[in-house]
Amino acid sequence: MVLRERLRLLGVVVFFGPLLWPPSLKAQQAGTNQTTALTISLQEAIHRAQQNEPAFAAALADQRSAAIDRYLAKAALLPSAIYHNQMIYTQPNGQTTQGVQATNQSAPIFIANNAVHEYISQASINETAGVKQFADIRLARANAARTEAELEVARRGLVAAVVGLYYGVSNAETKRTSFKEALDEARSFTDHTQQREAAREVAHADVVKAQLQQQQRQRDLSDAAIAVEKAQLELAVLLFPDPRTPYSVEPPPSGQALPTREEVNAAAAKYNPEIRSAMAALEGTDAAVLAAKGAYLPDLALNFSYGIDAPQFAKHGPDGVQNLGYSITGTLDIPVWDWLSTQKKIKQTQIRRDAARVTLSATQRRLIANLDEAYSEAQVAQQQLDLLVQSLHTSAESLRLTKLRYTAGEATALEVVDAQTAYTAAQTAQADGVVRYQTALAGLQLLTGTL
Repeated sequence: MVLRERLRLLGVVVFFGPLLWPPSLKAQQAGTNQTTALTISLQEAIHRAQQNEPAFAAALADQRSAAIDRYLAKAALLPSAIYHNQMIYTQPNGQTTQGVQATNQSAPIFIANNAVHEYISQASINETAGVKQFADIRLARANAARTEAELEVARRGLVAAVVGLYYGVSNAETKRTSFKEALDEARSFTDHTQQREAAREVAHADVVKAQLQQQQRQRDLSDAAIAVEKAQLELAVLLFPDPRTPYSVEPPPSGQALPTREEVNAAAAKYNPEIRSAMAALEGTDAAVLAAKGAYLPDLALNFSYGIDAPQFAKHGPDGVQNLGYSITGTLDIPVWDWLSTQKKIKQTQIRRDAARVTLSATQRRLIANLDEAYSEAQVAQQQLDLLVQSLHTSAESLRLTKLRYTAGEATALEVVDAQTAYTAAQTAQADGVVRYQTALAGLQLLTGTL
């Protein structure tokens, strides 16, 4: 019996415990389970994407690697120094010979070796100078400039993608809010028609029409919620380690003026990375032609060695012979005949240089076309945005007047539904217009290097 009473008491606590729980503690517990959503600005989104996007990371790695190649090309012109240490033992052949120290010593069995015991400890400084080394520096400098320009191209492409996704999230959230307001409006109209039907002021057909409109708005809201979720996930892939991280974006800024055409042209000509990349590629091909022609010229190699190369590992040998000393060698290799290989290499580099010139010309023409297209798109988007705001105000006034006329019995339910649909369409069109203008403006800013 005692056990049965305890089980009954436990059941009461389980079922009625949540009702008896203090409200303050319940609110505190609910607050700890909720995750505060981050508000991400556009600049922060761009910064996060640059840390997570693999193509941008690859372009950054290429730029850093090219900078190291430029340093190595410059270092190749400077003398290199090594400290060489070696001990050689050769089996004697049983004979003696007079060595370089004017003493008799065992002759090595290998004629190429100088003595049975040979100790080498020398500091060696080497320097090679030629046209190719200077051309390599020029080529490395051009490659570094090209990779820097391509890094900027990758950055602007990433920024363009982030801007599109960012304003896409904002647009989807705005549309969801609009459809929620449209659903509330449809519900209110349904309740109004039902009240008027109960008062025998309208026919049941008005209620049916209002209910159909309400059901359509419910479907629109569901689609808008899915669109928001998809847009947030697509952007979150670039921003967070876990794309399911809750966050929100800032609304698009308003009142941003469109720069003049002269300002756009001047900035684009100065800061356009595609032009800089093409020019750097052309400079690289010029350096490659110079390096190929350098094969016709001789290379001068100098070597300075200081140290010991003697049968004893000592500063002095027998009878005070000095082992420590230096030697200097100079080599001048003059090319004579290579079966026209140098000529073919020069021709090959000239072909690539001609292709680079065509690429630079095409890039310049493409920039002019892109500027015209982007500026025209921004102008039209700005003009239409003003018209869309006017349309929104007009449709809102039309909906208000139609509802008043319906209440007075001068309009039909179909007219009210049409006015509601027109107002919702104007809201979504205005949201699309804002995103279109902001995207076009961001495209111009990318072309001019201001974003």
